Amino acid sequence: MAFSIRLTEAEKAIANSYAKLHSVSLGEAFKNALFEKIEDEYDITVAAEAYQEYVSAGKKSRPFSELKKELGL
Repeated sequence: MAFSIRLTEAEKAIANSYAKLHSVSLGEAFKNALFEKIEDEYDITVAAEAYQEYVSAGKKSRPFSELKKELGL
């Protein structure tokens, strides 16, 4: 699938610099950025759902210092 986007000259310069910095084509740079963003948002959503399940199950966190003490560290 192909698509096009309109960029200002400043946006185009930034995008080209980014692509050059990472030694990829402009298209590859946009594709990578898009999928990184999708993955980040997916991870955030999954983490929020997991935390909600954790809280709904009545579980609570505790300070790290308590865990270290329990483990004798």
